Amino acid sequence: MHARYRPPVRGRGIFTGTGLLITCLAATLAALVFPIWSYADRSDPTGSVNVLSDRTVPTRYGPLSALDRDFVVKVRLAGLWELPAGEMAEEKGTTQAVRAAGQHLVDGHTTLDAHVRSVAGILGLPVPNQPNDQQRQWLATLAEAQGQDFDRQFANILRLAHGRVFSVVAQVRAGTQNILVRGLADDANTTVLDHIKMLEATGYVDFGALARQLAATPAPVSSPPVFAPSDAIPVTPSPPPSPQTASAYPLPPAASGPPPTGAP
Repeated sequence: MHARYRPPVRGRGIFTGTGLLITCLAATLAALVFPIWSYADRSDPTGSVNVLSDRTVPTRYGPLSALDRDFVVKVRLAGLWELPAGEMAEEKGTTQAVRAAGQHLVDGHTTLDAHVRSVAGILGLPVPNQPNDQQRQWLATLAEAQGQDFDRQFANILRLAHGRVFSVVAQVRAGTQNILVRGLADDANTTVLDHIKMLEATGYVDFGALARQLAATPAPVSSPPVFAPSDAIPVTPSPPPSPQTASAYPLPPAASGPPPTGAP
């Protein structure tokens, strides 16, 4: 017997008009869904994928980012060692310009430290209560130095530290969404620039060495603040200030140090 020939039935199979259309739509949907599924459970070693959800938290004063929190800690740390460094300069400086720079450090960080502690208390952020290892080494170097060597060490160590933090202040001020951090950055910017000018007015800053050091060791990339519990000050939220008074902290006078004297 011969098999009876049956003509193909129109409209059946995946390669017909309707079937092909459905197949293409299904493939498109799969292509869109697959990246979402494939990355949903993957860890991101850089933290970039979930940076907003994991490291930025909402507050009544605006989002608080990891960079904001790191900045608050850095401002507090700066005061913990630059204020005693300024006191040493007031006592040990051999020129009026060095002693004047020391006074500006003391006045500026006394005011700025009050501001940063207030901001930390309002936002519920722990802050350190002693300098870090590098800052303690700088203080030890200044404590041992005498005479003109002290003047030179003071001007160059402090100028290097202020140069590194200056770019961090600018970055925070340009991008923060938090009104309290923005006000703190305003005050920090004014204070740091004042100190830079006063340190340069001593006549001891070696700008060539400074440029090489800044190029070799730029400001570190921001990371979440980490320090031992014993180095932290527990904070209790203070009454929230109004936006108009968020930056109502007196600032030191603008730098107007005497002309460089006593330079080697």
